[in-house]
Amino acid sequence: MPSRELPYPVFDADNHLYEPQDAFTRYLPEEYKGAIQYVQVGKRTKIAIRGQISEYIPNPTFEVVARPGAQEDYFKNGNPEGKSYREIVGEPMRSIPAFREPGPRLELMDEQGVQRTLMFPTLASLLEERMRDDPDLTHAVVHSLNQWLDEVWSFNYKDRIFTTPVITLPIVEKAIEELEWVLERGARAILIRPAPAYGLRGPRSFALPEFDPFWKLVQDSGTLVAFHSSDSGYARYVSDWEGAGQEYLPFKPQPFRALGQWRPIEDAVGSLIAHGCLSRFPDLRIATVETGSSWVAPLMASLKDAYKKMPHGFEENPVEQMRRLIHVSPFIEDDMAALGDLLGIDRVLFGSDYPHPEGKADPITHVDNLTAFDDEDKAKIMGGNLARLISR
Repeated sequence: MPSRELPYPVFDADNHLYEPQDAFTRYLPEEYKGAIQYVQVGKRTKIAIRGQISEYIPNPTFEVVARPGAQEDYFKNGNPEGKSYREIVGEPMRSIPAFREPGPRLELMDEQGVQRTLMFPTLASLLEERMRDDPDLTHAVVHSLNQWLDEVWSFNYKDRIFTTPVITLPIVEKAIEELEWVLERGARAILIRPAPAYGLRGPRSFALPEFDPFWKLVQDSGTLVAFHSSDSGYARYVSDWEGAGQEYLPFKPQPFRALGQWRPIEDAVGSLIAHGCLSRFPDLRIATVETGSSWVAPLMASLKDAYKKMPHGFEENPVEQMRRLIHVSPFIEDDMAALGDLLGIDRVLFGSDYPHPEGKADPITHVDNLTAFDDEDKAKIMGGNLARLISR
């Protein structure tokens, strides 16, 4: 039984699955097989992308994982004692079937009192950045992953688990083909990395007019676009300041990187607005997931200032446009009331990040953070808003 019964449905905007070792390679064409490998380094198994071992996820097999919600207190209350990551996370656990398969996951959701969820991959967030100079390879690996997701999880499991296929954008025509492929198989939401699209001519914003055919299909199909935290490539800018190149390591404390770690989502949303994409496609459904909400107020302030100085550069007030079209799933430690004031309650989404250690061990207890809201608003945040976005 769930820890409590709520008088309204719960629709979690942020759940994760853990990929097995063949998730990227089961359907990968033969000519690309060597691009993804699992290798032994001492007693540990590591993933190697194009021959380069990655430490992005310390244990990419997910046979042993951190306990769900192990860092919940850390993110709520900080780390006044200066504990190490290992001390904070504690003893790991063996991965369970509910982290790997939709059937057991649905049983777990019933126990948690969660009716529906968006389901995101985990290790997939490292792929695109490590292939950015090879668009053809990027599209091939992403399609291989999506084939595995469709086979094992499906993109719509019993109208309760909506697994998000990855759409990569280097080559617009291939992005459209991939979108058509996942839509034919029931996808209701897609995952896009908040980062410039790397193509044959180098990086550029996905909000530029060359991507309009892609966004038109997204809008016409009523598909929800989730911009989820990922390796967006911003480690190279940190490296410029710190004088040494290094891989983005999300689980290693890096104080300077932490100062601007949400700049990718701020830039992504800012580009959608400033480059006119949301004006050309005013019915897009956009959600930001696992990127918190600390960036919302600064971006609104910047947009307000830009609009004041150059109103001719926008087709409408950009702040009002952001309030109308951008939905945000804040972190558990964020000020929900303040976000509601900025965006409006209809734009706030509950996301637990289950079963990651950064999220909640018991997703439904997120309602305890909503004391500033009445039951009607709680119902919207805990599921009603996302239900509206996912409907067709």
